[in-house]
Amino acid sequence: MKTRSSDVAGLAARRAALALLDAVLVEKRLLSEVLLNRTKDLSPEDRARAQRLVTEALRVIDRCDRMLGPHLSKRPAPHVMNALRMGVFEICAMQEAAHGVVNAYVTLMQERPKSSHFKGLVNAVLRKIDAEKAKWDGLPAPMLPKWLRKPLVADFGKAGVAAMEAAQAKGAPLDLTVKSTVKSDAEGWAEKLGGTVLPTGSVRLDAAVQVTKLDGFAAGDWWVQDAAASLPARILAPEKGARVLDMCAAPGGKTMQLAAMGAEVTALDISESRMARVRENLARCGLSAEIAVGDALEYEGGPFDAILLDAPCTATGTIRRHPDLPHVKDGSDFPGLFELQEHLIDRALGMLKPGGKLVYCTCSLLIDEGEEQVRDAMARHPGLTVDLEALRIPGIDSDWIGEEGLRTRPDYWPDLGGMDGFFITVLRPGA
Repeated sequence: MKTRSSDVAGLAARRAALALLDAVLVEKRLLSEVLLNRTKDLSPEDRARAQRLVTEALRVIDRCDRMLGPHLSKRPAPHVMNALRMGVFEICAMQEAAHGVVNAYVTLMQERPKSSHFKGLVNAVLRKIDAEKAKWDGLPAPMLPKWLRKPLVADFGKAGVAAMEAAQAKGAPLDLTVKSTVKSDAEGWAEKLGGTVLPTGSVRLDAAVQVTKLDGFAAGDWWVQDAAASLPARILAPEKGARVLDMCAAPGGKTMQLAAMGAEVTALDISESRMARVRENLARCGLSAEIAVGDALEYEGGPFDAILLDAPCTATGTIRRHPDLPHVKDGSDFPGLFELQEHLIDRALGMLKPGGKLVYCTCSLLIDEGEEQVRDAMARHPGLTVDLEALRIPGIDSDWIGEEGLRTRPDYWPDLGGMDGFFITVLRPGA
């Protein structure tokens, strides 16, 4: 999306943000699929602003619609509706000056022949919103769409889901995993970067920072990784020299953790492009691993002392970082993912050495991708057991551990900024 010479301050970023919102809500595209292409011609500052605008607006779309409802006799065309939503977000949530916001979105309506006759509507509605913006803080937390909320309520109850929704609406801070396994090093980096050390050892910073400019990034002293995502490798805790397979390795955070612990790691993933990123991150951090690109169900390596399987899943535990996800998906791909997870568990168990262990995890809130997978695997593999003691690492609340494994949720650590939703377990085959 090219910046135009006639742009007034902030218009380029708003134009890009509106295009991105259209891509998510109309085209049903993930932000990760379209972000680079649709912001490539913007300045770094405008690119960052556009991404921030659309990401934060997506978190509160439900609230925006509640504000707009009384002022719309019928919903306008999607592009116009999305402009109104962006305007409401800026006026109510960001507390931007209304005249600038209104003028910007009226201008954007004029740029398209099909939306130009809606400029009066946009002008009138957003001015009314400004007069009522005090209502914003009294609105309930945004709710997940019914296709996702219904199964979560069945698993966690209405109160549990409401707590998760409130956490997701707040967004997520920035978590770092320090390359050294020495606790004092994490404390040192937290002090240097102005962050805090979480109970499980991750360093947490305010999300509003430019990662690549932080001290230690270029030298590879740490990498970005949500605190919950760092737990599977911490739980696996390989001995030095152990042969470990990171079975679905990209984007590589767990591979780097395992390599930093001294394991001989094989990183396997089906995506060549994503594995190129893993190679880059390993090089930046001065770590090494064998890179294998291929289908995990067809891979013939091993046997391994341990395997970490972060299986492809619905990613419903990462919505606080990826608020576009519930608007793009509809649950129709769930059964295929559940079946793939079963096959991957079976394949992983077949590549373990006698006495080896499998750490299985998903960044999902759905029981079907966690506890139910473990119950089904135990039915398919007589003698398979869950090693609950291996899950009891520092920083883990015992209440998070059930019979099948460890479950984290977005509403955990509420005073620290929450965490992604994960399911993690340690499986040991029978003799």
